[in-house]
Order: sequence, then C-alpha cells, then structure tokens
Amino acid sequence: MLLEKIKTPGLSHLSYLVGSGGKAAVIDPRRDCDIYLETARAEGLEITHIFETHRNEDLVSGAPILASMTGATVYHGPNPAGDVLYAKTAREGDRFDIGQLVIEIIETPGHTDDHIAFALYDREYPDGAVGVFTGDALFVGDVGRTDFYPDRKREVAGLLFDSLQKILALGDQAMIYPAHGAGSVCGSGMAEREFSTVGHERRNNPRLQIKSRDEFIDAKINENHYQPPYFRLMERLNLEGGDPAPRVRRPKNLSLSELDECSVTRLVDIRDPMAYASGHFPGSMSLPVDMIPAFAGWFIGEEDSILLIGSDESQLASATEHLVRIAIDNIVGGYTGLVPAAAAGKSLAQIPMIKTDEARRRLEEDRSNWTLLDVRDADERSEASIDGSQHIYVGELNERWKELDKSRHYTLMCASGMRATIAAGWLASRGFGKLDIYLGSMGAWKASQEEK
Repeated sequence: MLLEKIKTPGLSHLSYLVGSGGKAAVIDPRRDCDIYLETARAEGLEITHIFETHRNEDLVSGAPILASMTGATVYHGPNPAGDVLYAKTAREGDRFDIGQLVIEIIETPGHTDDHIAFALYDREYPDGAVGVFTGDALFVGDVGRTDFYPDRKREVAGLLFDSLQKILALGDQAMIYPAHGAGSVCGSGMAEREFSTVGHERRNNPRLQIKSRDEFIDAKINENHYQPPYFRLMERLNLEGGDPAPRVRRPKNLSLSELDECSVTRLVDIRDPMAYASGHFPGSMSLPVDMIPAFAGWFIGEEDSILLIGSDESQLASATEHLVRIAIDNIVGGYTGLVPAAAAGKSLAQIPMIKTDEARRRLEEDRSNWTLLDVRDADERSEASIDGSQHIYVGELNERWKELDKSRHYTLMCASGMRATIAAGWLASRGFGKLDIYLGSMGAWKASQEEK
C-alpha cells in the first residue's frame, strides 16, 4: 500500500496519492499535476481514479488535466453549482476498489453543497476505516468555513454539523487527511500538525467540543472570513475544467531596455517588504513572493498582464509557480536588476518607515491631515487595536482605496509590517503619495505598552 501526501507550498493545499495492487487514486490534485504521474510510475502504479472532495475556491483543480494524461475517471459529489463537465457523480455509499483498498463515498455538505469525503478501508484490517479524506469539512484543529452561501447561513452551518457527525462515526482509529493545512485561507484555526485521528479531533478540536447543533450554528455564522475576487474564477474553472499549467514556469528575464518598453497592467515587486520600501520602480505594487498565495487573488485579475520584479531568478520562478496555481498565467517577463537600474539612473520611489514614538506623537498631536490605517483582519482588530486608527482589511483595499483621500497622509500598520507594506504598495500604485509604514506595527505597539 502507498499513501503519499503532496503539499503545495503557499496555498497549504494537501492532495493525496493512494495505491495498491498496481492501481492508484488521486484525491484533490492541483493544476501542475506531473508529480502524481511521476510518483505513481515510480511505484509501479496506474492512476485509475481521481476524486474531488468539492469544488475548490482557492486553486485550480488538476483533475481534468490528470484525467487526460492518464485516462482515469474523475468523480465529484452531487449538488454542484453547475455541471462538472469532466466528472461523474459519486454518491453516498458508492465504493471503489483500489487493489486491497476500498474507498467509500460519504456525502458531507456544509462547506459547499457538493462536498464529499472518502472513507478508506484496507481489507487486511477489517475493524473499521483506516482513514478518511475529509476535504474542507474537517481539518486538524478546525472545521470548514460555511460562508459561501450568505442567504442560507444557518442551513449550511447545520449541514456541516451533521456531516461532521458522519465523519466522527467512522471511529477514533481513523486517520484524517484534510485538503488543507495551517496557513490556508479555507480556515483560521488549523494546527501546525498535518496529521491526526478522528479520536484526537473528537477530544481536542475546539469546534467539535460544541455538542449542541444550534450552538455550533451560532458559532459558525459569527465567524469572520474574507472572499478574494479570484474565488469566483476558481469556481468557474473548476466546473468547466481549467487548462494545463504552462510547461515552462520561469518568466523571460528582461533587460533594462526591454523593461522600459514593456507595457503591462500590473508591475509586481516580489522582493521582501524592506527592500521594496527602500527603493522600487514607481507604479509597482508590493507582493512578497511568500505572500502571493494569500493576496495575489485580491489585486491581480485573470485579464491582467504582469511583470515581476525580483531579487533573483529563483524568486521569479517561485512567484510564477504560485501564480499559475490560481490561473494567473499572463506573466510577460521578470526583472532582477533593480540596483544596477538605479546605478544606470533609473528613477526609484521609496516609502518611509516610522517607529512607535512617532506613531504615538502623531496620535496625540497631529491628526488633522493624517490617519493611522490598520489593515489587519477583523478578528485581529477585535482582539486589540490602537485608539484613533481606521480599519480597512488589506485585501479590501483593491476596491476600498477609492474611499480614501489622496491628499491625506496615511501610515499603514498590521501585526508586524508585512501586510502594511502590501497595502502601502497598492496605494502607491494607485497614485497615493503621502504614505509611510509603521515598522513593527501592532507588535511594536504592544511591546511599548508592556515597557511602561
């Protein structure tokens, strides 16, 4: 028996290859799916089945692509938002043989209407399921979000409660294999561990400690989640079937003269925040490479053309990997010579940074034409905030920047300064000229309060 977990960095997406007796199944494959074929071939396995736990909102499914590569059949749950053009429907109780293994379908709506889980049985161990692929219903330390149907809030939260009872009924011995780990936008309380059992989650998962269905529903509908615009694109592509990922995922490295002649809709600086603040091309936005999976979908659309500004070639390649997994493919090129560009006389812009003493002075003395803008999420702000600050979540600045006054001076803050730099970069790319960043942000503010 083979059970291989394939993790997609950044998105914290988890997919699985399970095989026995020369056959293999893949659960929730990503768009760049060569890895599944290569792993199966190395183990002498033929991929015969592909299973999707649900429509994905945060990445392009590789199921139709992998099916075309292998001839395998794709199975999707009932009640999708539209016809899943590349898949057959799997329903409660359907069973599939993979060598000595059996995969049984459990309908688990709640996160989405089409959500299913897959109980895994091994004929050599007849005492219940050995594992369960839970998709976005149950995570390690958390359960799935239920905010995708705003007109049916209580109904879908109740459906998730009922679905979780089905998973728990598989027995404490079953290992859980979720579709995401910590850092995913699909949950907020996931543990750093990527392994657990039904029994451990029953005893320790905070949401599973709520025994009352009504209390569970109340807790779920009071959660705060954000939905980036690209979620709608992912949902459409994952019904229709997206195109394969580009075979070459390394952008053309442009010369300075080619850079000057290049016309794109998004000039994206993927270097670290301090480097961006110290000097960047005017009109560029800041999107550090490690933060692309979480925030690119807020600010970059399917139709945008992109030029990446990085520190080195490997950074450009990593950024491209992240982008194509959410169907942002129109990357015109990349540039890595910012310092030589400056030496050649290329104009650079800067965004100053201020410390706690200056932030406090402005709050106390100088607020007539100045705003401290907090770009953390709503949960963070509810736990602690600075009196006198204004709040707009960083992702929502893709539209809400229009509410701000370009003649006003804004200091951007978050928990540490990372998201504040993204926010400042976006505002700078929209023509805001009076900007700075609170270095250390809420962390520095709390530290200064403790010192008093």
